[in-house]
Amino acid sequence: MLRDVLIQKGLSNREAEVAELVSKGLSNKEVANQLFVTEKTVKFHLTNIYKKMNVKSRAQLIVWCLPHLGFVESEIRAENNNQSAAATTAFNNNATQTIPAGSATVAGQTTLPGGGMNRNGNSDIGMGGI
Repeated sequence: MLRDVLIQKGLSNREAEVAELVSKGLSNKEVANQLFVTEKTVKFHLTNIYKKMNVKSRAQLIVWCLPHLGFVESEIRAENNNQSAAATTAFNNNATQTIPAGSATVAGQTTLPGGGMNRNGNSDIGMGGI
């Protein structure tokens, strides 16, 4: 799939093959070994690929190729995104506000030590006189 798109963009079969392998994360040496060529030949192909694809780096080439690699079809990706958003919304709507308290969980209003007494907006908590 990617190779066909690259050939349509003007790359030769070999350049498309190199671009595809690079997009899958292979190093120049690994590409050279797989294609039975030298690293210098791979670099030569990459130079031509960059010019033809109008990219300046290996990273830009990979970013351009990613949508065309066919790991996940766009329809499936969109469906999964919709399901994920729905699940997150349902979870947030059903979640209660709880506070972890050791091995127990406390929900609702909590009472401060010392009965939570409050004197004109001030409490004795933290002042040593509970």
